[in-house]
Amino acid sequence: MSASTAKVSRKENSNHDVADETSEKEQQEAIEHIDEVQNEIDRLNEQASEEILKVEQKYNKLRQPFFQKRSELIAKIPNFWVTTFVNHPQVSALLGEEDEEALHYLSRVEVTEFEDIKSGYRIDFYFDENPYFENKALSKEFNVNESGDPVSKSSEIKWKAGKDLTKRTGQTPNKAGKKRQHEEPESFFTWFSDHSDTGADELGEVIKDDIWPNPLQYYLVPDMEDEEGDGDDDDDEEEEGLEDIDEGEEEEGEDDDEDGDEDGEDDGEDD
Repeated sequence: MSASTAKVSRKENSNHDVADETSEKEQQEAIEHIDEVQNEIDRLNEQASEEILKVEQKYNKLRQPFFQKRSELIAKIPNFWVTTFVNHPQVSALLGEEDEEALHYLSRVEVTEFEDIKSGYRIDFYFDENPYFENKALSKEFNVNESGDPVSKSSEIKWKAGKDLTKRTGQTPNKAGKKRQHEEPESFFTWFSDHSDTGADELGEVIKDDIWPNPLQYYLVPDMEDEEGDGDDDDDEEEEGLEDIDEGEEEEGEDDDEDGDEDGEDDGEDD
């Protein structure tokens, strides 16, 4: 009986081995097919990227006349760009009071994406005559070199004597910046000479992708301090109202006590 049982057991083990080999073969074939399908998906993704790039190039050209018209209209609004930057939460955190003063002379901002878009872009800042530097325009350009690595270059700021904001430590943060940080900021203008991490230039990306498409939304942001001030006034009025209610209740309580005392005296006299 035991011999028969042993034969059956060996047969079952043999079947399991064959099943495992079949399963491994099927899995390997599935992996190879998945790899083939994935290659097709990657090919389509590359094709889609090329098509999207063509569409971006087309509409980038179509947008240019509207950007030009917008710049002409913005020129009619004093301090448009400095107000826009101060109202932007990320940019305002980089501005000291002297930076803000210098940016009051900023008359125009332009963002130009290069022909194939992927290769980079340039941001131009145009300034009126000012007491800080000689430049009429400051630019920072972002490119991809032959090796495919991101690189940047920028204008050299020609500071007037004693006016180099990048060499001044201890700038006082502007009012918006005080709410977002405790450390005093470096000058906004150090950005023009900072090429340490071109591939992750946050300020450049913010200006290109967030501010430039619609600067009006940040120009129109209400002054948060004014709103907070209004809120404080409302709170004060509510507190005053509660105090008046409390005082009224106390006076009513005192009147009730006085009435109770008088009634008690009358009852005593009747007795």
